[in-house]
Amino acid sequence: MRSTRIAPALAAAAALLALSPAGAVAANKHIGQLKHHAAPGRCRVSLFAEPHLVTNGESAQLFGQLRLCPSGTVTSGLPVTVYEHSVGQPGFHVIGSPSTGAGGFYSIVTPTIAANSTFYASVGSSRSATRAIKAAPLVTFEGPTQSAQLLTGRHNVVTFKGIVKPEDRGAEILLQREASTSFEEWGAIQRGIVGEGGAYSITHKFVIPGDANLRVIVRPHNRVSFRGVSETRSYVISQAENPKLTLESSQDPIPFGQTITLHGAVQTGAAQQLTLLARKRIPGAPFTPVTTTTSGSEGKYSFTQAPQENTSYRVTSGGVSSTILFEGVKYVLTAGVSAGTVQSGQAVTFSGTATPIEAGHAVYLERENLTGGGFHVVDVGTVGMDGKYSIAHTAFGQGKQVVRVKIPGDPANQATSSSTFTLEVTPAPGQALRPVAPPRLPSEGKV
Repeated sequence: MRSTRIAPALAAAAALLALSPAGAVAANKHIGQLKHHAAPGRCRVSLFAEPHLVTNGESAQLFGQLRLCPSGTVTSGLPVTVYEHSVGQPGFHVIGSPSTGAGGFYSIVTPTIAANSTFYASVGSSRSATRAIKAAPLVTFEGPTQSAQLLTGRHNVVTFKGIVKPEDRGAEILLQREASTSFEEWGAIQRGIVGEGGAYSITHKFVIPGDANLRVIVRPHNRVSFRGVSETRSYVISQAENPKLTLESSQDPIPFGQTITLHGAVQTGAAQQLTLLARKRIPGAPFTPVTTTTSGSEGKYSFTQAPQENTSYRVTSGGVSSTILFEGVKYVLTAGVSAGTVQSGQAVTFSGTATPIEAGHAVYLERENLTGGGFHVVDVGTVGMDGKYSIAHTAFGQGKQVVRVKIPGDPANQATSSSTFTLEVTPAPGQALRPVAPPRLPSEGKV
């Protein structure tokens, strides 16, 4: 019985000893392949996230490389597991499993991001560092059309409203107006609170006639840790008319270089001499006479003007004076794009001219909100001494992105936007993706 049990074991041992040299080499090679297949546990895996800041509802690009592996390790064709954790959600969850390509490179486009999120990648037992992407809340901004002329006084209050996503009830909303003496200096003129469903509403009374470049900011609160900024809107603020001497414009605002007709009537109906006075930029500065004319038999009159910048007008006749009429003058903007299709991680250039020339003035590249309507700024350039601007913007992700160029308003001239461009972002091989410096964005202003 004992010898019967030992025999099979001895036979197996004899078979192993009888392996030919070729068979032994093959066995060793197989063992080596298994060893290298398991080697990623001794590699390092990198991870980068671009861009570092997105607006609610947008995606980002994650990419990296399996590297610093033992000699002979196969790094292509291996699955990479990518994990995400969003603020307010428990733990990490898998968002995708791309495979490494040549050189161990990999990339993946995230699902839409609604809150600040962190990511890491793993290959076997190797894990990358954790990368963070901040999600700015989407802020829509609705009000009267920008061609509507707003009036001063408590009987002419204006309501602005919109939606904040994600909903962050109780967050502070700031209605900001650009300074009347310089550009890109913002100050809060009224405050509000985000309500149910992320909705807000602010009713404001304008006191001083002039241009009003407005935007809304939502401050960090419970669900978001980064401020959200709406698109800017430009309005013309004038006083309600004096019925004894009216003053109106044929068009307000106008593009730079265009003429207007200022017209009205003297209530007496008799022929009267009228003086047109103007004031530029500086609130509180005196009005200066520009020209005179005589009204017709019914008291009607008109003046032709070609203002080069935002200008306040007033007409006087005898002891009667019209109220102040503010005439806005918009920048004239040209815009073009270097390509309609761009590979993810590559730059595309938006360029053109702004007239009149205001060297150093900001020019915005804005992307259309994926939900809720409106636009938000994704990059900022400046106008040069020759009136030209150029914005080299690196696109990440995949699919269509609708963008436009906008020169924001300032004390001298009002804002103008280009027509929209549809940018097609195509996938890129992992080795083509590199981290980039963060783009310039508008300042938060005084809060």
